Amino acid sequence: MSETTSINEGKKPPLNGRRALPSNNSNEEENEVPEMEAFGLIPRGFNPKDYLRVVDIHMFKEPYETNKQQHHTDKYYNPKLIVRRGQPFQIQIDFNRPYKPETDQFWLEYLIGRYPQQNKGTYIPILVGDVLKPGEWGAKITRKENNSIHLSIMSSANCIIGKFRLYVAVWTPFGILRTRRNPATDTYILFNPWCQQDAVYLDDEKEREEYVLNDVGIVFHGNISDIKLRSWSYGQFEENVLDACLFLMDKAELELFGRGNPIKICRVASAVINSRDDNGVIAGSWDNTYTYGVAPSAWTGSVDILLEYYSSKQPVRYGQCWVFAGVFNTFLRCLGIPARLITNYSSAHDNNANLQLDFFLDDEGKVDTKITKDSVWNYHCWNEAWMTRPDLPVGFGGWQVVDATPQETSDGMYRCGPTSVQAIKHGHVCFQFDAPFVYAEVNSDIVYSRKERNGAQVVEKIDTNHIGQLIVTKEVGGDGMLDITEEYKFQEGSEEERLALETAVMYGVKKQTTQDAAYQPQRDVDMDFQVQKAILGSDFKVTVTFRNKSGNYYTATTYLSGNIVFYTGVTKNEFKKRSFSAKLDPFSSSAFDVVVKSNEYLSDLLDQASFHFFVTARINETGKILAMQKATVLEIPALRIKTQGETVVGKEMSVTVEFTNPLRQTLENVTLRLEGPGLLRTVKKEFRQIPMNSTLVWEVKFTPKRPGLRKLIASLNCDALRHVYGELNVQIQK
Repeated sequence: MSETTSINEGKKPPLNGRRALPSNNSNEEENEVPEMEAFGLIPRGFNPKDYLRVVDIHMFKEPYETNKQQHHTDKYYNPKLIVRRGQPFQIQIDFNRPYKPETDQFWLEYLIGRYPQQNKGTYIPILVGDVLKPGEWGAKITRKENNSIHLSIMSSANCIIGKFRLYVAVWTPFGILRTRRNPATDTYILFNPWCQQDAVYLDDEKEREEYVLNDVGIVFHGNISDIKLRSWSYGQFEENVLDACLFLMDKAELELFGRGNPIKICRVASAVINSRDDNGVIAGSWDNTYTYGVAPSAWTGSVDILLEYYSSKQPVRYGQCWVFAGVFNTFLRCLGIPARLITNYSSAHDNNANLQLDFFLDDEGKVDTKITKDSVWNYHCWNEAWMTRPDLPVGFGGWQVVDATPQETSDGMYRCGPTSVQAIKHGHVCFQFDAPFVYAEVNSDIVYSRKERNGAQVVEKIDTNHIGQLIVTKEVGGDGMLDITEEYKFQEGSEEERLALETAVMYGVKKQTTQDAAYQPQRDVDMDFQVQKAILGSDFKVTVTFRNKSGNYYTATTYLSGNIVFYTGVTKNEFKKRSFSAKLDPFSSSAFDVVVKSNEYLSDLLDQASFHFFVTARINETGKILAMQKATVLEIPALRIKTQGETVVGKEMSVTVEFTNPLRQTLENVTLRLEGPGLLRTVKKEFRQIPMNSTLVWEVKFTPKRPGLRKLIASLNCDALRHVYGELNVQIQK
């Protein structure tokens, strides 16, 4: 037995009685392809050199050459050919002599994975023909000169997404001669939103430039009454990011033949981007302790996270919802699926999917945190991906919600989506995947109830408008905010909204009716409260207002509770309690101020500087209870970024990042990060201390490689202060 056969013997896969070949779910693995495949015994005088032989293959893979230009892949920092499916690309083959179509016969072979099979789309032989049919594999000769031919190759509009190996095979009477394995001819094939037959086809060029080709985005955070925004670097074109994204599909063990289907890719990616149950990309942490990792607020983009995971194969610590959504957006745009990052303000996390969040009050009208399990997130970020849904009835294609933040399990794993936004709007929550959960996130009611001494539940108030008040994404072609609430729900209180709700209930979303709990709302007194906008480290006030619409004199025993909360609405502790009695004159309004001092909250503040106020009031004369809650976020000072001198490709330039400490304490162990897609990979610097009121200045020098409008993004992070960001648009000249 010769050396070579024993090597191959050793590589035989373990057999399994159910299938002839093992599952083919790795793009990385390869099989060995013979250079000479004999038809039988080879006669003595046979010399392969007498036949047509391939000398060289030119892939035209430079960013400035026609393939990458026409396929919109010229921004990828990758030396290999990258094309989009369903659209022709060009290669040139040099032979050892002129090609004679009458007698010479050759064909191309594209292979992917370790066990290529023609019926699975993992082995693709392409014969040379006279015409290219749109959206089907084929090749035709466009030019012949001397020993060379130019070929135009069309890939199928639904072929597998990934990295293919290319061989050229030549027929001889005694066997097939193939080119050697040559990694330089490897070809990446991606989704094609420019191709009408592709499932991800998007017909608006401005939208394609935004949702596929833009490598920076905006994350909207804060809360409904104080919207904040920060930039996020997606960096889908940066070096090795494409390979890292393909590796995620290997990690998720998605069969190669399923990788042409955006629905399947989104579903497995939503599971593999979080580390729960599959050791995926990012470990989540919501408890304000980030030892042995990076605080979620410190990341400025996806590239560091994806590349660290690609090299270490271990979950990267730590993320929260916008980090999961930012990385997911990079993954989708990198593969060519149009995608955008969404923020839902006042997002319901409903533990039992009954379309209502239950807040239980105790005798004093305070929320009983022991038995209240549901929570309202100040905001929650997820993604939308654009695709057709042939698995659903007509009309449910377009934007699909996908969410990689681990909240609840779906089919046994932490994942969510894709679920049709259109189906959510109309209440058709019977269509896969996870529609009831997403419907609840944007449509739940908040029900305040109290247990009487005899054990009866009394519903004190139902708030139908608090959840999903505003759903936004970045506008196309700018940094502004686009309100897309209407894509998820009809106008609150409209006939259509009622109908959508009834439809959702019919399709199995649980909704308890309030009639059974003898609910009579308080009609003759209105209560509201306002929280003054405040800068971190300063005092501010909360103003409670009552409007007595009746002719009666009332007194209201009022309780204000100020809590420091995670942005997920989970309380860490109560830092402010205040009870007072309010006299309410007939037909009049009265206002009461409660002052909050900075020393009451600073020691316990969490990284999103987020407060949650509950105000409950009992009208003593009628026994009725008024209840209201609001979240508020402190203003956090920003980083200032400046550039010095010229900003020209190939010339060193200098950037300074400045920050003034606003707190009445010294900041310790401060980390600064700066990155800019297409400008510079993330740089970090640690500062031991920043005394109060002092200013830190950090200078970074680098040489820009590409012209155009670029964005620099910086973050500052330490235990006492997080979510400090800064950004700057920079025009790099040629």
